[in-house]
Amino acid sequence: MTPRPRPAPAPTSLEAVPSPRRGGTLTPAVAPPRFAALGDSLTAGIGDPVDGGDWRGWAALLGGTLGGGEDGTRFRNFAVSGALTRDVEERQTPDALAFAPDIASVVVGVNDTLRRAFDIQDLAPRLDRVCAALAGRGTVLLTACLPDPGAMLGLPAPLARPLARRQRALNAVVHVLATRYDTVHLHLADTAWVADRSLWSADRLHPGERGHRMIAARFHTALTAQGFALGPPPALDPDRPPPTRAESLRWLATSGTGWVARRCRDLLPELLRLAGDEITHRARGSSAGLDLRADHALSGALAALAAAPTGNGN
Repeated sequence: MTPRPRPAPAPTSLEAVPSPRRGGTLTPAVAPPRFAALGDSLTAGIGDPVDGGDWRGWAALLGGTLGGGEDGTRFRNFAVSGALTRDVEERQTPDALAFAPDIASVVVGVNDTLRRAFDIQDLAPRLDRVCAALAGRGTVLLTACLPDPGAMLGLPAPLARPLARRQRALNAVVHVLATRYDTVHLHLADTAWVADRSLWSADRLHPGERGHRMIAARFHTALTAQGFALGPPPALDPDRPPPTRAESLRWLATSGTGWVARRCRDLLPELLRLAGDEITHRARGSSAGLDLRADHALSGALAALAAAPTGNGN
């Protein structure tokens, strides 16, 4: 029987944490590796604008260190802003498998926590199947736990607590999968990382250029240590000055407002209901019941993962 997976210890730093690989040390690459990036707006590069109105982001910065020119033969970014775990499984993973990557990043889930129908027992097996499909062909996976969006946005406690429960559940699942598939893992929910406002963009949900560069550099360090043939690491210093307050407000009033509105259309009614539950339970002194309900759902998700066979031949 497969041992029941346990969440990894609480994160202590932003450093990448490569798990010890089953079967020995990774054989050093003889050619630049192929890198596929899967996920949502974080991986699509939101928060790191470049000339022409496009986004770059940490995955493109890391991909730029692989060699092989700019023809897309070594790096493909399949991430789409707004993607859910379901989208990564059903749309991005088949394309990524066809690309036959040596490295693949799977960083997704925050959008799921911002949806009315969040269900950790549905999300966990989807994310497991994505990791299994990629690891099953020998791909080295990059993963990350993510900060709580309620805390990032500074929401009032009745609104923030439901989101915090969801994000904790998501991160617990990611920690289990990081161990199960020996991923190179970043603790992006680390307190120091979250508190450093110079790393974040105006919307308070996505890294700015400096944050994206730091993520790319951390993954680069870990992959180089595992023997991948990478070029020089991405520079940590930004190419451009941080946006002024006026520029940040302009972005929030235009593109940022639309981004938030698209998500609130689905989330807001449910979040208001959850906030009502928080207030009611707090008044009754039964807030612990909400935590127990969330813990029970998470326990069911982790138990299902423990019972499922791995897809990487281990």
